[in-house]
Amino acid sequence: MNNILKKIIDNKKKRVNEYKKKYTNSQIFENIKNNNNFSDFRTKLKERDTLGDLSIIAEIKKSSPSAGLLVKNFNHVNIAKSYIENGAQFLSVLTEEDFFLGKLEHISDIKKKYKIPILCKDFFVDTFQVGLAKSFGADCILIILSAVDKELAKDMYQAANEFKISTIVEVHTAAEAEQALSFENSLIGINNRNLDTLKISLNTTVELVGIVDSHKHPLICESGINSVDDIENIIVDSGIYNFIIGESLLKSSNIGEKFKKLSQISL
Repeated sequence: MNNILKKIIDNKKKRVNEYKKKYTNSQIFENIKNNNNFSDFRTKLKERDTLGDLSIIAEIKKSSPSAGLLVKNFNHVNIAKSYIENGAQFLSVLTEEDFFLGKLEHISDIKKKYKIPILCKDFFVDTFQVGLAKSFGADCILIILSAVDKELAKDMYQAANEFKISTIVEVHTAAEAEQALSFENSLIGINNRNLDTLKISLNTTVELVGIVDSHKHPLICESGINSVDDIENIIVDSGIYNFIIGESLLKSSNIGEKFKKLSQISL
């Protein structure tokens, strides 16, 4: 684990300890009980995937360690509005506070206005975060296999099943891809970004798809998608129709138009 990833993980553990002091389990369960705006992220993605429909999970984030500040006048609800008005079926909201400048409240703010499946994109290092994410309106969480040990990954996956929240198990290596197959009810995301070096190669998806293509739930290509050509090449070379796209959308002068353009594949 490189220095930046280790810093993020160590810092997140401190944040979780703060969360535990701020939010009781009874508060979390009460908030979940009172929220009637949840969506079945996995089922909706699977329905579209079965039909061969392109699904772009449009990401909302203010900053990242690799790209720095992405959006100057950042307004998460306005960005969600632009995506949704241009056809987005899913959102990914970056909620890590210190390196990506996110907040869990960004999910609940969006859910107050829109009924759309939302992935809580964060560094999950404790089962406590699973219920907490759902209490803010998340429909799906991300489990990054390179960031946690096998036992903790399984514990968080089990907690997600108990909370009836979808999971994306993220892989970057062949060993992680093999491990991901044991998460039977999870989506699997292949991250083209090496979290140790932060370098991106779209070949990662093409190389790993052969290991996970027997999985019964949809596969997702993550990171490094900048153009319609990138999307079409991944579809042709891997058969994957689902993408998490963030930086190329957020850096564009018109986020909604860029989303619409990427959605118009010609296969």
